[in-house]
Amino acid sequence: MEFTLLILLLPIVLFLILGLAGHKMKPLFAGLVGTLGMLTITVLAYFTAYKYFFVEGKVGGVFQELIPFSFEWLRFTDNLHIDLGILLDPISVMMLVVITTVSLMVHIYSLAYMQGEKGFQRYFAYLSLFSFSMLGLVVATNIFQMYIFWELVGVSSYLLIGFYYTKPSAVSASKKAFIVTRFADLGFLLGILVLSYYTGTFDFGQLTADHASLVVNSTAGASFMGLSIASLAMALIFMGGAGKSAMFPLHIWLPDAMEGPTPVSALIHAATMVVAGVYLVARLFPVYFFAAPDILNMIAYIGAFTAIFAALIAITQTDIKRVLAFSTISQIAYMMVALGVSGYGDHDGLGYMASMFHLFTHAFFKALLFLGAGSVIHAVHSNEMKDMGNLRKFMPITHITFLIACLSIAGIPPFSGFFSKDEILAAAFHHDKFLFASLWIVAGLTAFYMFRLYFNIFWGKTKEYAGAHKPHESPWQMSFPLLFLAFLSIVTGFIPFSSFVSTDNIGFDAHIDWSIAASGIGVALLGIAGAVVLYMKGGDKPAELAKSFGGFYTATLNKFYLDEVWMFITKSIIFKWICMPIAWFDKNVIDAAFDALASITQKIAYAIRGFQSGQIQFYAWVFVVGTLAIATYALLNE
Repeated sequence: MEFTLLILLLPIVLFLILGLAGHKMKPLFAGLVGTLGMLTITVLAYFTAYKYFFVEGKVGGVFQELIPFSFEWLRFTDNLHIDLGILLDPISVMMLVVITTVSLMVHIYSLAYMQGEKGFQRYFAYLSLFSFSMLGLVVATNIFQMYIFWELVGVSSYLLIGFYYTKPSAVSASKKAFIVTRFADLGFLLGILVLSYYTGTFDFGQLTADHASLVVNSTAGASFMGLSIASLAMALIFMGGAGKSAMFPLHIWLPDAMEGPTPVSALIHAATMVVAGVYLVARLFPVYFFAAPDILNMIAYIGAFTAIFAALIAITQTDIKRVLAFSTISQIAYMMVALGVSGYGDHDGLGYMASMFHLFTHAFFKALLFLGAGSVIHAVHSNEMKDMGNLRKFMPITHITFLIACLSIAGIPPFSGFFSKDEILAAAFHHDKFLFASLWIVAGLTAFYMFRLYFNIFWGKTKEYAGAHKPHESPWQMSFPLLFLAFLSIVTGFIPFSSFVSTDNIGFDAHIDWSIAASGIGVALLGIAGAVVLYMKGGDKPAELAKSFGGFYTATLNKFYLDEVWMFITKSIIFKWICMPIAWFDKNVIDAAFDALASITQKIAYAIRGFQSGQIQFYAWVFVVGTLAIATYALLNE
C-alpha cells in the first residue's frame, strides 16, 4: 500500500503551488486546483480504507499495524531515533476517511462562500496545509513525528483563524489559539522526553506492544514527588491533548476561533485540530490503561466536568457559531470520558470503541451544523440569533439539513449520533454511575441548546430583513456539501463500527442496551420539548426564565468569567510577578554586567591604544625599554 504516501505528498504539493503561484492564477482556478486535488486525496483515502479493512489489513481475525513507508530521519543512540513514516491501523485509516471527507466538503463549500474575498488563493493554500498537517498527524509511526505535525496543525490554525488579518478580533483570536495551545504543547513535549528517556524509543508500536510492557517495566519503581514516572509522563502528554481538544481550563481559545471564516470552523471543529487530543489518547490508550490508570481516570472526570460546563454556556450564547463552538467542547469531552471509562479487550473496551465511533459520526453532523450556520450567515449577514427567524420558508435545504444535524447530535434514532452516544452512555453506566449521570444530563442539555438554536433560526416570527434583499437558499456549491453531510449523518450510525475498531484490533459485536438508550432518548426528548415551549413561537418566555436565574444566567452568558480569570492570571500574576522581575533581572543584572564588561574593555583599550599607533619610533622605544627591563631583571636575579 505504498500509494498511501501520495495522501501526504499531494496536499503539501498543493500548498506549495497555491502558496507560491496562486497569486498568478484567477481565484476560481486556484479554488478548483485545491478542490480537485482534495478530491484525489479523498479517493485515495477511501481506497486505502477499502484495501485495509476488506483486503490486506486483517490477518487471522486481527487487524494488523501496517507500515507501508518509513525512513530514519534522526538517530540519537543505537535504540533512540526518529523515523518518518506512515502507520495504517483501524483508527488511523478511519481518520483518513474523516479528514478527507470533511476537508473536501469544506473545499467545495468555500468555492461559493469565500467568493470575492481578498486572499481567496491564499485561503485554499492554507486549507491544503491544514489537511497535510492533520493527515500527517494521524498516520505518524512514532510520537515525535506526531509532535512535528501537531505543531504544524497549530501553525495552520493560526493562519486560518487569522485569515482576516485586517480585522483586530481575528488577529487576537489567532494569537490566543496559538499561545494557549503552545502552552499546553510544552507539557506534551516534556511528556515525550520523559517517556522516551525511560523507554528508549518514540515508536508507537514498541510503546503499546504487549499491554505496554516496555513502559510498565522501564518505569517500574521510578517516581517524582510521589507520582510514578509513567503517570507523570502520560499526564504531561495529556496536557497537550487537553489544549488541542479544548478541555477545561484550556478551552478558552476555541470560542474565539470563530473569528475565522465559517468553513474553517467546520474543518477545525469537525475533523482536524480539536479531535487531535482525543486521537492522541486513543493512540496511546494501552499505555494509559496499563501504565497510568490513575491518569485515565483523571481524564474521565476532566471530560465529564468540561462536558457539563460547556453545555451550560452553550444554552445562553446568542452568536450561532459560538453556540456550536461550546457544543464542540462538550462533545469532545464526551469522547474523552468514553476513553477514560474504557477497559481493554473485547466488550471491556466498549468505551474506546464508542469514543472513536462518536468522533466519526460527530465529524459529519458537526461539519453539517457549521456549514449550515455559514449558509444562514451568508443569507442574513449576521451571526446573531436576534437577526434571524422563520428562515425555513426562505432556505428549505439549509433548514432540513440543519434539522437532521440537530436530531443527530441530540441522539434521536435513527440518526447517527444516537448510536455513538448510546455506546458512550452504556460504557459510562457500567464503569461509574456518577459519570453516567453527568453524561445523561449533558445529553438533555445538548438537545435543549441545539433546538433552541434551531427554532431561533428557522421558526419564530419573520424578521424584517434589512433592505429589499430577502434571504435565499445558498448556491449549489454550498448546498451540495449540506446534502452530502446530511446523508452521512443519517447512514453512518448503521456501520458496525465495533467490527472494525477496538482496543486490541479484534472486532466484537456491540448491541444497543435499550434500557440505557431509552433513558438517553427520554432526556433528549425532554430537552427538545423545553426548546419547543420556549422558542418555537418566540415570545418573552426565554427572557423571563433567564431573569429568574439571576446571577447564574449572567455567569453562563459571560462564560463563567474564565477569560477574565485567565487575563488576571496572565497580566496580574504571570506578567507582573514573574515576567517583570525576570525582565528587570535580565536588564539590570545580566545586561548591565555585560555592558560593564564592554565598558571596561573599551576603557582599557582606549588607554593602551597607543601601543598600536603605527609609529615605528614608538615601537623601537618600547622594544629598547622592554629589552633593558628584561636584562635588568635577569641581572638582579643571578
